[in-house]
Amino acid sequence: MLFFFVFHSIFTNFVTKFFLIMKTRLISLLCAAAFALTIQAKEVPLLGNVMSHETMSLNGEWNYIVDVQEEGYYDYRMNPTRWGFFQNAKPQRPEDLIEYDFDKAAKMKIPGDWNTQDERLFFYEGTVWFKTSFQAQAPTEGYRTLLYFGAVNYDCRVWVNTHEVGHHIGGFTPFNFDITDQLKNGENVVIVKVDNKRKAEAVPTQIFDWWNYGGITRDVMLVKVPDVYIENFSLKLQKAEAGAKQREIHVTVQLNKPMGGHFLTLNIPELKVSLPLMTDAEGRDVGLIRVPAKKLQLWSPENPKRYRVELSMDALGSMSGDFVADSIGFRTIEARGKQILLNGEPIFLKGISIHEEKAHGGGRANSTADAHELLSWAKELGCNFVRLAHYPHNEYAVREAERMGILVWSEIPCYWTIAWTNPDTYANAERQLTDMIRRDQNRANVIIWSIANETPHSAQRDQFLGRLAQHARSLDQSRLISMAMEVTGASNYKNRLHDNMHEYVDVVSFNQYIGWYRDVNDAPKMEWEIPYDKPVIVSEFGGGAKYGYHGAKNQRWTEEFQENLYIENTAMLDKIDGLCGTTPWILKDFRSPRRVLDGIQDYYNRKGLFSDNGEKKKAFYVLRDWYLKK
Repeated sequence: MLFFFVFHSIFTNFVTKFFLIMKTRLISLLCAAAFALTIQAKEVPLLGNVMSHETMSLNGEWNYIVDVQEEGYYDYRMNPTRWGFFQNAKPQRPEDLIEYDFDKAAKMKIPGDWNTQDERLFFYEGTVWFKTSFQAQAPTEGYRTLLYFGAVNYDCRVWVNTHEVGHHIGGFTPFNFDITDQLKNGENVVIVKVDNKRKAEAVPTQIFDWWNYGGITRDVMLVKVPDVYIENFSLKLQKAEAGAKQREIHVTVQLNKPMGGHFLTLNIPELKVSLPLMTDAEGRDVGLIRVPAKKLQLWSPENPKRYRVELSMDALGSMSGDFVADSIGFRTIEARGKQILLNGEPIFLKGISIHEEKAHGGGRANSTADAHELLSWAKELGCNFVRLAHYPHNEYAVREAERMGILVWSEIPCYWTIAWTNPDTYANAERQLTDMIRRDQNRANVIIWSIANETPHSAQRDQFLGRLAQHARSLDQSRLISMAMEVTGASNYKNRLHDNMHEYVDVVSFNQYIGWYRDVNDAPKMEWEIPYDKPVIVSEFGGGAKYGYHGAKNQRWTEEFQENLYIENTAMLDKIDGLCGTTPWILKDFRSPRRVLDGIQDYYNRKGLFSDNGEKKKAFYVLRDWYLKK
């Protein structure tokens, strides 16, 4: 009998615990399911020419909460919780337990990175939540509201009035959500979960040589659009034979919906051009503008001429019309043999590489003023070209370069070792490439789309990058495709460039560091063999020096060492057959967690020709004088 009671007690306890566990798991699953059902992902294709629409800025001071273990999104079993920070909950009774309060949290300037605004977060990689409140009106009938982000690094989820409106991955390209159904009259709340942890399958991958600035790093705005609106449009000047009396401009327009029968008019007032258009069933139309050649001023570094272009869509029935405008320059760029031709004439690209980091103290650059300062330093150097490395820079930078007459190489961060066989990684890279092209397709100064930097050779890599090159060409045939390759097959003083990607690119570009990772005395002995009938850009060369640190020319980190490196390298580069340009590494010193040498690097890559505060190192004058002769 005693045995029976003991067994019964054990069995009952076991059954009770079993059902309790099952009940807990069932509740967890139901909560996760309910959470999933509340998601209203409404990311819509990127709106081009966003600056020409009616907008409301949400920039300013946002509250933020650092969430190291992501308790604001997951429960303690790492299941999504419906009670997360995105609820912006407040205690309703004295006994209510809510362990966060955005309104009591510290504030941070948006756009901006958290690393330079909170000293506790200087090295931080993880999750931070952001919240802002604003007054608005619900959209009126016939109109919609988009929530536009210039960029968020890297993985973000967005809620409007507790409704999740979307999830975006990628740290350097814009995106937008349709939040029409979430907006209300009066106070509205936007909450953003930002996670900048590095991942092997991400683009860029886990290891890269720049600072991983986290946060909402570019503009945030509400954009008012009609129900049917002009999603994007492009104008591309077609190549022409020398002496042609007319020039042709190819026009493409895309609406946000596949709706035919919409009448549009494209005007270029200064050229007295008015082109009627009508969309097909896909909401798309193409047209051709013919302009007398003598009448059209072509964009160039010497004459960065732009024309005001206006595109209007007539109202149709109960639907409102739409209107966008932009300042657009017209030019052609092509590779012919071993030359690069701008507007049919050979050009030498006197360039420099630039990271998107503010002068005078670092932090992510995010304004026209930031861009102007950096680009002005490039102009002082004699540059007509910049490589915006290693990711798409903000739109202000590209537009300011266009205004200043500076050509641009724009790049996506397929950097070093990417997860070449991961389908999601490829989809991410292709999405970044697409959005980079869609955003800047009307910028006359952008002449090169770059798909990668210093990637190790393999069949998987060739397939991955080959697909990207083909995709870029399918979107835009009016620009050149390139990538920064690595030199292989070096034997003593003979360097042979061999890369299967030569079949996909228009310009052969490569990085080399004679004098830094190899003795500078080797430079005069070097021979370069580039077995392709294509133009050549040396996309990186250089070495480090700390501003104000002086010594012998063979003493590492001195300005004299860097100066001599540039003297030897420029003399060596003059011997490369087909050399059409260079973008030395780099304009200014920039932050990098890989650069740990105390007293010299102090977490800065010191290869800049300027210090971080704009002081010119001795090598600046070597490169400037070399460019003056080109």
